[in-house]
Formats: sequence, C-alpha cells, structure tokens
Amino acid sequence: MRRFGQVIGVKPECVEEYERMHREVWPEVLRTIHACNIRNYSIFRDGNTLFAYFEYVGDDYEADMRKMAADPRTQEWWSLTDEMQEPAPDRAPGEWWKTIPEVFHTD
Repeated sequence: MRRFGQVIGVKPECVEEYERMHREVWPEVLRTIHACNIRNYSIFRDGNTLFAYFEYVGDDYEADMRKMAADPRTQEWWSLTDEMQEPAPDRAPGEWWKTIPEVFHTD
C-alpha cells in the first residue's frame, strides 16, 4: 500500500460549489476511484488550499491512473472541478494536484 498527500488551490469564488459537489459525488466517479485501487480517500480544505489523502492498494499505479483518466464520467467530473481549482506552480510536469512527500507516519 502506498500513501499519497496532494495539494491544490481552490478559487475563492468556487469554494461553496466545490464542497457541494463533493457532498454529492456521482456514483460512477466513486466506482471508478475504487476500481482503480484507491482507498481511504479524503479531501480537506484550509482557506483556499485543498489537501487530499488516499491510499493506493494496487500493483500498477500509472496504469490505474490511465484507466481513471480514460473513464468518460470521470472526465466529465474533472471538466467541472478543474475549472474551480488552481494548481500549484511548482507541481511536477504532468501533475494537476501537486504530490507532496510524506515526512511522518505511525500506525
């Protein structure tokens, strides 16, 4: 299992709509997340910063992310949520959410 932490900005004028959408996530999107071996997925907000945490339980993260990106309903979801987000300028090439390093963990 791999743990991921990621950050991205949310436009101030979009906070309410972004949170509303995430209270009513489309079932197809949730099924795709699960089918792509993502577990324990949470998004937190501090001001205009979103922090996501999830655990990846599969064997091929890159293949699962391609599978997720190819899903039409997920693409539709992203077309709406991406407009509300402000990616970090120092994110890695090809990243939308900036993946940040884990500095501590305990069970």
